Amino acid sequence: MIELNERVAWVQGGAGAVGLAVAHSLIEAGATVVLSARDENKLKTALSTFKTDDKVFGSVVDITNRSSVFENASDIVKRHGKIDFLINSAGVNPSKRHWHELSEKDWLETVDVNLSGMFFTCQAVMQDMRHRKSGCIVNIASWAGKFAAFFAGPAYASTKRAVLALTETINMEECVNGIRATSISPAGIDTPLLDKRPVPPSAEIRATLLRPVDVADMVRYVVSLPNHVCINEILMSPTLNLPYLGELQTAKRPVNHQSKG
Repeated sequence: MIELNERVAWVQGGAGAVGLAVAHSLIEAGATVVLSARDENKLKTALSTFKTDDKVFGSVVDITNRSSVFENASDIVKRHGKIDFLINSAGVNPSKRHWHELSEKDWLETVDVNLSGMFFTCQAVMQDMRHRKSGCIVNIASWAGKFAAFFAGPAYASTKRAVLALTETINMEECVNGIRATSISPAGIDTPLLDKRPVPPSAEIRATLLRPVDVADMVRYVVSLPNHVCINEILMSPTLNLPYLGELQTAKRPVNHQSKG
């Protein structure tokens, strides 16, 4: 068992399947976890999955609001003394996601949550991490950010590819301050986000996918490494490598959508 006693982690997107699994994994290893989400009801449901004596705290944070993010980071440091780990797992992708149907509203929300929100949280924890010359940031990206995938759509694919660059720049600029960052790009996690695909995968396919706990275990491994070790990037997938086999495509041959008007 990896021991993370006396470590403090801030998990963004904590009401989602991956964020919640990460929180459980870190608490199991002894860490104190602050779980954040922008939906108060979903956050309450997530917190109800923990034991009463678990070292978990909840905070409602809209990561698209920079001032809210910075206030929350400051509050965590005041209450718990520090932030050792930041795990960014918040992510959205609209159902109407392709060029012919993607609305401006959905595009902006995807960018705000997947990219701008991640930028704000990373920036917010760096002051404390720089002061202590120690800190680990884990950003959940996607296989679709590493390789083109039709099913992802332009908004999700663009933001997840940007997550890789954002993580790289943290290591470029902040390594001298003892801060390390890792992007994890999973392919095919069985979460409710799959239900928003235009054509959700079948139960048979979903049974072969990664589980949220698989990603959570990888996060726990990364943050547990000594401060002098940085895993820059991780690409992970089910053994049945569906991105290569094409099983996660929404259509084998995309429909030719005629422009109207």
